[in-house]
Amino acid sequence: MCYYNGQFVTREEFIRLKQMERDIHQYNFLNQVVINGFTDVPVAVIVPNADETNFDIVQMEWGMIAPFIPNRQEANIFKRKFTTLNAKAENLFTNEQGKRSMWANAVKKGRCLVLSSGFFEWRHIYRNHAKTGLPLKTPDKYPYYINVLDAPYFYMAGIYQQWVDRDTGEAVNTVAVITTKANPLMEQVHNSKMRMPTILNDDLAYEWMFGDLSEERIKEIASTQLPASEMTVHTISPQFQGLSDPTEPYDYGIELPPLDIAV
Repeated sequence: MCYYNGQFVTREEFIRLKQMERDIHQYNFLNQVVINGFTDVPVAVIVPNADETNFDIVQMEWGMIAPFIPNRQEANIFKRKFTTLNAKAENLFTNEQGKRSMWANAVKKGRCLVLSSGFFEWRHIYRNHAKTGLPLKTPDKYPYYINVLDAPYFYMAGIYQQWVDRDTGEAVNTVAVITTKANPLMEQVHNSKMRMPTILNDDLAYEWMFGDLSEERIKEIASTQLPASEMTVHTISPQFQGLSDPTEPYDYGIELPPLDIAV
């Protein structure tokens, strides 16, 4: 799943993103090369403005909180029990038990885009025991950095909704990234769950945010699978989160079988 994301956008790229010259001091949060979804660091989210003539970039809490959760203490328990950083495209309206999904309201009323300059996934390699020759139960995990070819930033489909703490009255917007089935390249990288974020081109991104969409069209866009030919991947250091440049390529040598990039 997509639990680690980057949102590092230069001033020039940001101006192109907004398609206008304007004061960008309020957007000084676009400097996060690694955002760990299991921390409290908010993510930058693109939402339609009030009259839906343009869009704004705002910060939201990553990880959807169900409306029935009464307070922050219960919300923290909920987010530990249910990982709501991602929402499966296949389960936006009904869950795997065939019941109404917790995402159903948000996907109708709160479609948004999560800005990304690249995301992080782990590849699992199962080794055999040196003495017995039997497969080990715990795999070795190798981190990869993934982005879109020749794109300084791109859009991941998202959904959001407001959550209110009934004890304090605090109201926060919480967001989840939509994921779809992995393409042939991401099947090799994220080989434990074979998922990838739903990455949208400009036309689909606009339609996702502003379109008056049927449930069927929502599911179609949510299931969009960016072709492997439009992605780049490389291995990074196992300690990448502590580096000044977490995205710097790292060579594991012969211990890591190469990917089949001709997919």
